[in-house]
Amino acid sequence: MSVFDHPEFDHHRQVVYGSDEASGLRAIIAIHDTYRGPALGGLRIYPYASEDEALTDVLRLSRGMTYKSALADLPLGGGKAVIIADPRRDKSPEMLRAMGRLVDSLGGHYITAEDSGSSEADMRVIAETTDHVGGLGHGGVSGDPSPFTAHGVFCALRSAVRHGLDRDDLTGLRVAVQGVGHVGAHLARQLHAAGARLVLTDVDRDALIRLGEELGAETVVPDAIVDADVDVFAPCAMGAALTPEVVDRLRARVVCGAANNQLARPEVADRLLARGILYTPDYVANAGGVIEIAWQRRGDYRREDVMSHIEGIGRTLDEIFARAAREGRSPAPVADDLARERFQPSA
Repeated sequence: MSVFDHPEFDHHRQVVYGSDEASGLRAIIAIHDTYRGPALGGLRIYPYASEDEALTDVLRLSRGMTYKSALADLPLGGGKAVIIADPRRDKSPEMLRAMGRLVDSLGGHYITAEDSGSSEADMRVIAETTDHVGGLGHGGVSGDPSPFTAHGVFCALRSAVRHGLDRDDLTGLRVAVQGVGHVGAHLARQLHAAGARLVLTDVDRDALIRLGEELGAETVVPDAIVDADVDVFAPCAMGAALTPEVVDRLRARVVCGAANNQLARPEVADRLLARGILYTPDYVANAGGVIEIAWQRRGDYRREDVMSHIEGIGRTLDEIFARAAREGRSPAPVADDLARERFQPSA
């Protein structure tokens, strides 16, 4: 299948394939839109089963970054990069430097950053061969965006709970967190501090047990999390967590999490609406990390300004939820419409 015929192709500006025989690099960079500025998006390193699977992921994720940056009011477009490799076994400094050269060949139209399978340390290696890297830290402080992503999701969840459950207080709120990696763990800790009662799961059982003991949370096997008797379901692992089958099993009345591309198919949003479950558009909720990375690139960085910007995610969602309620629609297409108004002036 050609890129132009791919079902996830959405008039992307550029889709670039790169390889390096010496290091084993096989990569794809997708630039979705640059109307608001250069395309920023993380580098995902994952052992995709096929090139088509990798292309599907990078096309979807880059589109999501355009919408994310627009609704976060950032002067950035949307892009993404993937390397087809096992990050535990295949990743090497040589491969990362080759990736940096590929990024550099785009002349600043794409800015890379860490994502699943890559780290801040990896970004520093990539920065040896290109200047177009974000998330390297500021003023000697780590550039890890995960605490900022988690805080944005926390702000989003508070908005969703107000609109979906008609409550402001999180004390006693029952939340199921699916995935307790960097972002999921930070989110769980914030929710615990706010008085929420947690049910946690992860494929990494050791990490799950440690966090469960730290927070006094219930832990379950991955497949059981969607059946948990909770108020909020927070998908914080890989994408496509919300399939029609999962939606039919959910007992939560609100969905708000950190994972990208949570809807396995667009029509799942209407299925959630039909069941009376308030869905929080993922690219709005999880924008905290990209907001932090964008501020790192400015000359007037102040942490308090960054946090204020991130807390604006809640206000953006207040607008989306209110508009969705007025129009009797899912928040997902409402968010898409609002984003397009910001990066497609004629829309």
